[in-house]
Amino acid sequence: MAEQVLEGIRIAIIAADGFEQVEVTRPAKALEKHGAEVEIVSLRPGSIQGMNLLYPGKKIDVDRTVFTADADDYHGLHIPGGFINPDFLRQSEHVLDFVRAFEAAGKPISTICHGPWVLVSAGLMQGRRVASWPGIKDDIRNAGGEWVDEKVVHDGNWVSSRSPLDLSAFDKAIVAHFAEAVGREAPGFVGEVSWGRWLVGTAAVAAAGYAVQRRVRGGRDGDGVDGADTRAGRSTDPVSEYAGSV
Repeated sequence: MAEQVLEGIRIAIIAADGFEQVEVTRPAKALEKHGAEVEIVSLRPGSIQGMNLLYPGKKIDVDRTVFTADADDYHGLHIPGGFINPDFLRQSEHVLDFVRAFEAAGKPISTICHGPWVLVSAGLMQGRRVASWPGIKDDIRNAGGEWVDEKVVHDGNWVSSRSPLDLSAFDKAIVAHFAEAVGREAPGFVGEVSWGRWLVGTAAVAAAGYAVQRRVRGGRDGDGVDGADTRAGRSTDPVSEYAGSV
């Protein structure tokens, strides 16, 4: 049984239609495996549509909307990517205020793929060091951030990653990140993670999508990308590399 280092910890995943499915299901599964309670917060009630790169995936149930959710009720925040999801999120002032509340309280934030777009629009990128899908590196730099091409990047209360191909490392990193943020010892697998730069917490942004077969609620055990990041070499074209894995 996995170490329950996140027992009693509540994590919000902010997501909208068009989220990259595996970037929600895989982190949620990893967090829940270690005892966390995970809730999906979105722009509307009901369910939202996941994507596997450019193709529709499964829908997942929304636990509460951003209009009723309160950052004070959560210990941390995860922002997934996808091509569409972050664009919907960043246009909502309620979402941006929700994200800013976590940052103002110094709570841990994790993000991957295009997720850092939301942090850019929230005005939080200045001086931060993050990983993300390479297609948004100019946005990060233009917002005053430093874009880093690494599997996992820690910067203060942020942790970030490039893409679903990095999920094996990212999942371990976020469990450790959220555990240490509440003063708990990280699980033993932390030594397997390539840390990049460590300040006090973790930083945002990683890349693209992958297919999964399960809903988040009622069984977050979708097919993952285990082993994808251990392939010999990494394509200079991340879209082609990722598309080939779907």
